[in-house]
Amino acid sequence: MNPVKLSLSVMTAAAALLAGSATGGRAAEAIKPAIVYDLGGKFDKSFNEGVFHGAEAFKARTGIVFGEFAPTNDAQIEQGLRNFARKGFSPILGVGFDQAEPIKKVAAEFPKIKFAIIDGDVNAPNVQAISFKEYEGSFLAGALAALTTKTDKIGFVGGMDIPLIRKFSCGYAQGAAAINPKIGVTINMTGTTGAAWNDPVKGGELAKSQIESGVDIIYQAAGATGIGVLQTVADAGKLGIGVDSNQNGLHPGHMLTSVMKGVGVATDKTFTEALNGTWQPGNTVLGLKEQAVSLAFDDENAPLISADIKARIDALQADIIAGKVAVHNYAEDNHCPL
Repeated sequence: MNPVKLSLSVMTAAAALLAGSATGGRAAEAIKPAIVYDLGGKFDKSFNEGVFHGAEAFKARTGIVFGEFAPTNDAQIEQGLRNFARKGFSPILGVGFDQAEPIKKVAAEFPKIKFAIIDGDVNAPNVQAISFKEYEGSFLAGALAALTTKTDKIGFVGGMDIPLIRKFSCGYAQGAAAINPKIGVTINMTGTTGAAWNDPVKGGELAKSQIESGVDIIYQAAGATGIGVLQTVADAGKLGIGVDSNQNGLHPGHMLTSVMKGVGVATDKTFTEALNGTWQPGNTVLGLKEQAVSLAFDDENAPLISADIKARIDALQADIIAGKVAVHNYAEDNHCPL
């Protein structure tokens, strides 16, 4: 087994005083948070990187340094979780659905350690499971693409073919159909194993094939693989849609928007709750209403989106939040109604 390199967590006396002040004068107990990233790399400019930035925000505010480990294969995930637990790190955050079983196993071995997982379903007395209504944000992205396309053909490239990623593609197709029922939506998945998250060459190939068929806007939800998708789209003079983090700045002028998930906010939140003594296990689902899912609108994509189109997207978002527009969640029945 390869040794896991862990970053030691420390808290200065000044940070302890600050944390105590932030919790109503209570002396906050020092914590040792840690992250085990998803496959695809810490700096994937997407999912993992969003978590990292959330942890960095927590560190900047409290002075508490977090441990972190980026596994390169599935076997290292459980190893990383257990090594952190043995060293007394808590809470330990696992990033990604594929950490559900390792966290369930390790959490049972260390019942006094707090664990959290993003995009995984674990029911245990010391595990906090955080998931998102990414299908709501994807619906808005599909609507925006349908309002922008010049060919009435749009595409989607996913990473690993699992229900979680089908939630993205299904929401995207629903949003596009809400604007134009006859629009063509091409959907490709990169693979069926964890390697699908880290194959930018394959991502680029899938994007190229879609573009050759007439697609002029491609939404990617593929981790580091998506970097290849967006590069190919930009090189072809088409438009891409980023995911998880704001990727609008990757290819200015060729990024229509990004569907952002508040993974950084969730990371900061679970660490802060542990510090304040308010951390609770259980399931939390966050969407548009909680401002945990959103489209990125900034200076980078402003020239691509007219005021009228932006107003239509804002109205759709308000209708989803109000319950006037229902977006089907693929994961409920492994079915997309289109």
